[in-house]
Amino acid sequence: MSFTLRQLQYFVAVAEHGSVSHAAQALSISQSAVTEAVKDLEADLGVRLFDRHARGLAITHKGHQFLRHAAAILAGVSSARRALADEAEAVTGRLDLGVTSLTAGYVLSDLLARFRRANPGVEVGAIEESGEYLEHLLIGGELDVAVMVVSGLRERGALQVEMLSVSPYRLWMPIGHRLTGQESIAVADLSGEPLIVLRADEIEEEAVKMLGALGARPRVAFRTRSVEAVRSLVATGAGVALLPDLVYRPWSLEGDRIESRDVSGALPVVQVGMVWRKGSPLSPAARAFLSVAQASQGR
Repeated sequence: MSFTLRQLQYFVAVAEHGSVSHAAQALSISQSAVTEAVKDLEADLGVRLFDRHARGLAITHKGHQFLRHAAAILAGVSSARRALADEAEAVTGRLDLGVTSLTAGYVLSDLLARFRRANPGVEVGAIEESGEYLEHLLIGGELDVAVMVVSGLRERGALQVEMLSVSPYRLWMPIGHRLTGQESIAVADLSGEPLIVLRADEIEEEAVKMLGALGARPRVAFRTRSVEAVRSLVATGAGVALLPDLVYRPWSLEGDRIESRDVSGALPVVQVGMVWRKGSPLSPAARAFLSVAQASQGR
């Protein structure tokens, strides 16, 4: 039996919300329907997507891997539907976008370039703010769409989300670091390592939380809002960093090499998506932007 789009939708909802009950509530269906769909999907794939425990569900490593593909499949289907419904005439008007600091440099620039080429008649305005404030602007109708980290949305019930990418955390190290030769790195192996922390979105909170699981306070060597500063500090041996793969580049600005490795264990992921106010009709310009963003995931 092949998996269905509905199973993918339910799986992604559970992964986003962290529980069957919350996913069922968001989808306005029964919990049993969600549970059955996820179990059927696991049976079809032959892998366990979630670990079940008394407090709920925890997505597995295989689940993280499949989540990226599921999100891309659903985005492609949605893009195809919109393409058939799009009107033939050129889109005009204004598009007001919101973006967080992390997505501004690593997601939005490419999307905007593609959108402007396809829709030269649309005037675009963009603002960079914290995720919390972007939610406020979206709910207040001051923004059409935001491209942001959606893992920790506060007002999820009032907002519509479509994921663009799922990025796992990885360990950044300088050349010659003691851990580069290990086949498998565990969070416990980082005990005592000086940590370079990126202060962007919820990245700092997640990194410190992961190392806090060791039972001791993480040894934070440096905090910065600059990804380039993190790269330079790691490359010169000032410490290691736990950051989403989304922002990894193998070289610092000074030309020093940076190694990146997977870390075993149930690490969180960073979910980047498009967000707009639930129940609010999208303008033609906003619909066109969503179509461009969805199409870019299949490239």
